[in-house]
Amino acid sequence: MANCIHTPITDPNESMIKIRDGYVYDLDEAVRASRFPMMTYTSKASSEITQTQMNLANSAPGSGHDNYLQGIRVAFTMDITVKALVEAERYHFFDIVSSTSTMHRITKFDMDDCYCKYVDRRMIGIMVELIEEYTEHPTDEGYLKILYSNPCGFTYSIRFTTNYRQLKTILNQREFHRLPEWKEFCRWIRTLPHSELITGDKEAA
Repeated sequence: MANCIHTPITDPNESMIKIRDGYVYDLDEAVRASRFPMMTYTSKASSEITQTQMNLANSAPGSGHDNYLQGIRVAFTMDITVKALVEAERYHFFDIVSSTSTMHRITKFDMDDCYCKYVDRRMIGIMVELIEEYTEHPTDEGYLKILYSNPCGFTYSIRFTTNYRQLKTILNQREFHRLPEWKEFCRWIRTLPHSELITGDKEAA
């Protein structure tokens, strides 16, 4: 069963990311499975989150005791810059389903809308000039100049899938990161259903 995630409303003028169409899958099923190692008749396993499930969820990374969190799957669409995306791709279970494409559509984007607020306006002007030049005289070299000149503040819309165990790692590593996108994403993690399994924060239960 999927739980729809109601993303907190943020000020679009201040927010670096936008998250939408979020769902959490198999939360109850994964909690039941966490009881299997100590049961004989697993059909009687409950989905109640007790201190035992909390202890397992908040065990040390790499111990293996928190493995059931991997069964709580999360899917969502997020607008994120190239800079943050490069860092996100280091996480093995933070997978891209699909995304907008600069390779296919770089000359079609509205350059005034697709960059974050930290991109220097002069760089955007250069991109506009390169696109205008390519439009008038399209060449492979001209297209490559556009692709390679694109600032890392360009924002993609990306569909991601991940799980609670990976989000636990991300929260631990990124909550106080220099990039504001990571701080915002970690705040979002804390709004997920039963986020106490990720955060260890009993008040979230």
